Amino acid sequence: MGSRPFGIYVHVPWCSSRCGYCDFNTYVPGALESASPNTFVADAIAELGIARDLIGGRAVPVSTVFFGGGTPTLLPADDLVAVLDAIDSQFGLARGAEVTTEANPESVDAKYFDRLRSGGFTRVSLGMQSAASSVLATLDRVHTPGRAVDAARTARASGFDEVSLDLIYGAPGETDEQWRQSIEAALTADPTHISAYSLIVEQGTRMARQVSSGALFPADDDVLAHRYLMADDAFTDAGLEWYEVSNWARGGVDGSSFCRHNMGYWHNDDWWGVGPGAHSHVGNYRWWNHKHPGRCSASLAEGELPIAGSEALTQSDRELEDVMLRLRLAEGLPLDRVNSGQRHRVQELASDGLLDESQLTRGQLVLTRNGRLLADLVVRTLT
Repeated sequence: MGSRPFGIYVHVPWCSSRCGYCDFNTYVPGALESASPNTFVADAIAELGIARDLIGGRAVPVSTVFFGGGTPTLLPADDLVAVLDAIDSQFGLARGAEVTTEANPESVDAKYFDRLRSGGFTRVSLGMQSAASSVLATLDRVHTPGRAVDAARTARASGFDEVSLDLIYGAPGETDEQWRQSIEAALTADPTHISAYSLIVEQGTRMARQVSSGALFPADDDVLAHRYLMADDAFTDAGLEWYEVSNWARGGVDGSSFCRHNMGYWHNDDWWGVGPGAHSHVGNYRWWNHKHPGRCSASLAEGELPIAGSEALTQSDRELEDVMLRLRLAEGLPLDRVNSGQRHRVQELASDGLLDESQLTRGQLVLTRNGRLLADLVVRTLT
């Protein structure tokens, strides 16, 4: 640890309600007898202390912190600040560290943002998803259509220079016009960053059961491709550059508004995951925590990390993941990172219009816009 950029991810597994499309490790307060949001801070601080002891008490500067979930902002702002303070005391925050929290629009207000900002948070990522009431209802989102935009403006007024909005396209029943309205509404908030993801119907979710029964009909691939191009055109015109297939920011990857924490994932840097179900990656090792909050609490009470499983990554594993992750970035993948046995496919992909010919002369594999639409195909071809 310490030889590469190091981040900490904090998973807050609590939500006021569960969205029908979500397969994340989340729980509604009161649903579990052995755990509640009230114990989260104490458990997270205990986990950080055990982690610090495990690495020999060394201070390892943390360049990024990301609170995800779940809904981190379901907890009081003082709770999130307390966990951030523990990260700083146990590991040490690097100068200029990026500190992000995800937030649901209905769970925050000016007072909440003021406390986060004064407590050291630098960035907010708001789950907008859509500006269409019918789409929000299909996704089981509880905020009103304009609430996310209002929340983004409130965050800016509280001193957050970096505000991101998350959008989802391709929900059952969504029209092109509704997606266009969502894009336009998001841009009125003047965000510095936007993420736009196509809806994936995950097995085991309520939405998957609705699709299986014929109650809902997901969008097909052609519709999803069209919606992506609509978004890319609008975001680019508004001065947001793509820096990862599903992410746009002011200044792109060369600016200050891309998500540095997520770049750590795509670069295969090191991070430590805290909280139920959180994953960690340091060097050639990956491990993950128990999903059940009660099981995590029990392990921590015994002075042990709540690790459910782990794996050692081989050189082949790392090379494969490097292609899968870096190829999604606008900065591209160095040609020498591609397995020598697959390099003959590179020119084929460029001839098909999926890789930028001009970047190949620099030894970089960079997806064209059509290549972004078929990123998974390009990865499969090169691995």
